[in-house]
Amino acid sequence: MPHDGAKNAHDHPPSDDDACGSCGSGNVAQLAQADAIEGRSFHVSGLDCAEEVSILNRVVGPEVGGREYLAFDVINARMTVLDGGTNPSSDKIIDIVATTGMTAKPWDAEDASADQAAHLKKQKLFTMLSGSFWAAGFAFHLIETGIAGAIGIFSGHGESAMPMVEVALFATAILFGVWLVAPKAWSSARRFSPDMNLLMVVAVAGAIGLGEFFEAATVAFFFSLSLYLESWSVGRARNAVSALLDLAPPTARVLYDDGSEADVPAAAVAVGARFIVRGGDRIPLDGEVVDGAGAVDQAPITGESALVPKETGDDVYAGTINGEGTLTVRATKAASDTVLSKIIRMVGDAHSRRAEVEQWVAKFARIYTPVVMVLAILIALVPPLVVGGDWGFWFYNALVLLVIACPCALVISTPVSIVASLAASARNGVLIKGGAYVEAPGRTTALAMDKTGTITMGEPEVAAIYPLGGITERDLMARAIALEARSSHPLAHAILARAEQDGMQITAADETRTVPGRGLEGELDGQSIWLGSDRFAEEKGLGGDIPTDLRDRIEGAGST
Repeated sequence: MPHDGAKNAHDHPPSDDDACGSCGSGNVAQLAQADAIEGRSFHVSGLDCAEEVSILNRVVGPEVGGREYLAFDVINARMTVLDGGTNPSSDKIIDIVATTGMTAKPWDAEDASADQAAHLKKQKLFTMLSGSFWAAGFAFHLIETGIAGAIGIFSGHGESAMPMVEVALFATAILFGVWLVAPKAWSSARRFSPDMNLLMVVAVAGAIGLGEFFEAATVAFFFSLSLYLESWSVGRARNAVSALLDLAPPTARVLYDDGSEADVPAAAVAVGARFIVRGGDRIPLDGEVVDGAGAVDQAPITGESALVPKETGDDVYAGTINGEGTLTVRATKAASDTVLSKIIRMVGDAHSRRAEVEQWVAKFARIYTPVVMVLAILIALVPPLVVGGDWGFWFYNALVLLVIACPCALVISTPVSIVASLAASARNGVLIKGGAYVEAPGRTTALAMDKTGTITMGEPEVAAIYPLGGITERDLMARAIALEARSSHPLAHAILARAEQDGMQITAADETRTVPGRGLEGELDGQSIWLGSDRFAEEKGLGGDIPTDLRDRIEGAGST
């Protein structure tokens, strides 16, 4: 402020240890050092939930040295064979996966995305066809028998035979409903390892054997619908993760040694190359500022709510936004190795870190499913053989048990809930490393968090004014307003907002100049004025003009 010693506690801090955010620079370093999963990856068509993971663990695991050498990313339908096992050829692994009713091929991110979309589209088509023919069969029965007959279909046709048209419609609904499930069920039967797919197909086949085509079509359609909804929910999670890719621009404005500039794909920019980032642009690559000064919004990476001033020698991250000033940045990492890329890979791999409840449910289902199968067989055989019960009645009850006791909902509910929480968090800027960490807050006894932007709004405001050296509050504010009139710094917004609140006229100072990491200086009515940090005051020779007790009181209140 004026050289009479008055000073406003307004600081444009440099991006050093004082910088704050929901994640600090230490967290970024941890991400940069995160180990990638090493091994061969395969895209597995049909890998939608924990049930398929369990199947692949049982079938592929022994061939690669044990299930500990397998890692799964259900969100992206990816299976990774980790290094260190028996190392079978890729062709052999693909053949082994084929025996499960699923298909595999070497991982390619672009092809995998297209394959996943095609698989979901195919599931949707078959589910819609199954539902359409089921509805057509029910509508035919309604037309033929009226409302009373339509209600009666739930208890069968009695002694009368089902019309062939109705049989054909329900049979077609069954065909489309089990088309994608049947290969997995057959694989399960051949391995004598019953799973939910086998339970459903057996229930459908049993209902057909009893002539209950409506019941068979209903089970086939709703099971197909449940699998489609599961794939759809996983697809939504995948889209949320993919949206993170949009944080970084696809091109960089590269500055060549001869001074010319050109837009180049970010993936083609070499480490050490220089690129230009204008005000308002997203930064395409991790790098170090070599020229210029500005303030960067790092919230997408570090969670900091306020702009972070940047000057020569400071690091910047891909996906962050340059708020003001033009920066020349030297790329320090390739596009595939930036902090943002590591975050995206981390979120993509998160589902492989399964929560305890997921692991428990998977183990429970492995025991539960065979037990249900045995109980169904006992219900179908024991009463007729031991007490002479009706075979049709008890066989029907055994099928009812298979449908009711199917662990599909139990097995699907937990991973889908975990994936939904990961996806919802990612959409809101919270990145969770896996299902195991979703459960962790339930055991939390203490929580440490950053203040700014976390338990506060992250929007500075003028809390108090302390004029010194005989100057009035209004004169002090007028000079601060003059310096900040054309600034876009968050603290400038706070000062200008206070000016509007107090009804003060905003008049810009002359010859204003930003001093990076210090503050502002300029001229007003022919007088030199400045505004900035304690360090700036020390450099002006006015560091001792602020009373110690006042400084302590301001800092104790948590003010800047």
